[in-house]
This record gives sequence, structure tokens and C-alpha cells, in this order.
Amino acid sequence: MTAPSDLADRLGLAPGARAIILNADDFGMCHAANTAIVDLLTTGRIDSTTVMVPCSWSPEALTFAASRTDLDIGVHLVLTSEWSRYRWRPLTGTGTSLVDADGFFPVDVASVERFATDDDVAAELAAQLQAALDAGVDVTHLDNHMGSVYGLVTGHDFLRPVFELAARNGFPFRLPRTMDGVGEDAALQAKLDDAASAADAMGVVIIDRLWSHPFELLREGEPDEETYEQVRDGFITLLRAVPAGVTEIYLHPMIDDDELRAAVDFSAAKRGYELRLLSDPAVLQAIEDEALVRIGWRDLRDLQRAGAR
Repeated sequence: MTAPSDLADRLGLAPGARAIILNADDFGMCHAANTAIVDLLTTGRIDSTTVMVPCSWSPEALTFAASRTDLDIGVHLVLTSEWSRYRWRPLTGTGTSLVDADGFFPVDVASVERFATDDDVAAELAAQLQAALDAGVDVTHLDNHMGSVYGLVTGHDFLRPVFELAARNGFPFRLPRTMDGVGEDAALQAKLDDAASAADAMGVVIIDRLWSHPFELLREGEPDEETYEQVRDGFITLLRAVPAGVTEIYLHPMIDDDELRAAVDFSAAKRGYELRLLSDPAVLQAIEDEALVRIGWRDLRDLQRAGAR
């Protein structure tokens, strides 16, 4: 296990603190996401969320975010549109390298890495952030939908324009320093090391590690499809494994209803399960038993901006 950075110390946490940020991705994707995430945020069952600004339901999310500047709400930078029946387009228009033959963001990360230009990516991500700021959102941080800026498929990443955007506006970015807990890949860890050095040089605060659990429901549609109880137990196991330092754990909680099932091609049930997780007494008890310290991205933003003064 890699030793954590000094981030927890800089945040004023106790020595050896195991800090977590429970983040809900995909705010604004659909009404089912918005309904779930608003409830989770306002009841304190998650610590932060990030808005998918190009999506059709983002106005509802942005309106809420502008009315609750006490909550930690960031921007989920989007370069992909993964579903077949419900899709979204760049804010910068369809005459760029960011669209497929149908004029939407591509469905997969590989296409972004192969065909998007750095200039088009930089312009689009800046437009998404600016739209949130113009809506009155007190943006706390930036992260990325489907890992499309990390260069995970072909090696072509877009981290430079992301870091420049984050540094220029004083926002931390969801980049892990280490692959601890998600596998061993020396080449990818070397890429993370280079990226972390670049972020540090530009004064962009990043986290120690980034964890989740399987995006899809295991064996979905099969007779032995994964049950809620199995998902819950796996999530509790993940919580118990959190080491010292700052770890973001991201989920995609949504209401499992007709709207969601019409929008997504799979995993609607998993989205509903993730909503249940965050209110499950067994999960809440695990967080308490493990003495996990819950923090927010606002803490990291304040730290970054203090360092810039």
C-alpha cells in the first residue's frame, strides 16, 4: 500500500485519519438522478455531487445548485454520451472534433482519445464550467465523466487543459495519486505519477485515491443476478478497506423508475441500489465503526485557494 500524501495533514486532520468523500456523479443527467441526489445532499447522506452540464436535465440541477451554495457541487466534465436512446451534444456545437457521425459526443472513451483535439477539448470544458458559473453555482471542484480525459485507452490524455482550467479558476480536480485498491499496473501508475507532478506544479489539489465498485450489476438479467444485499455487502467491504489519507468514493444514485429505464441501456437497478446504500443502516454503521472521517470538496478548494495567496 502506497503511503498517502500530506493532504490529510494539510487539511488539519488527525494523524492517520482515514478521510472519505462520498460523491454522486451524474447530477443533471436525468430527473431520476436529480431527485435522488437532491435528497441525498440535503440530508447529508453524500458529501458532494457533480453536474453534467450538457445534459437535458442540467437546468434543474443548476437551479438547485445556485440556490444552495452551502452544498458541495462541482462540474462533471463531459466528453462522452454513452447511452443509445438518450444522448447529449457539446455546448460548443457540432462542428468540432468532439462529435460522432450523429452529432453527439461519442459513446466511448477510445473515440475521444483518437479523434478529439486538445483545443476543442479545452474550449468545451471551459464552456461547461462557465455555464455552471453563469447559472450562479458556487462550484467546488471538477471531475470527469467516464474517465475520458485520463488517456486510459490509447495514452492520449487531456489533463493539461483540465489542469489549466482548474488552476485558472481555483478548483481541485478528481485525480488519484495512486492505484491503491484498484489493481496493479506499473505503466498506469507511472502515468499517474507524471500527472500528479503536473497538478502539483500548477497548484491543483488532487486526492490520494479514487474508489468505486462495479458500475454494472453483476450477471444482470441472469437467474443469479446480483442482489441488493450482495451489492451492499461489497460496498461495506470497500469501506472497511479505506486506508489513511483522502479517498473519494463515487456512486451513481438514481431513482429506479420508468424514466431511468427508458434512458439507460442497462444498470437501472444498480443505480437504484446505490441510492438505497446511502441510507442503509448497515452502511452507516460501517462508516461509524471504521471511524471514517467525511469531508467535502469545499475543504480541498479552500486549501488550494489559500495556497495561491
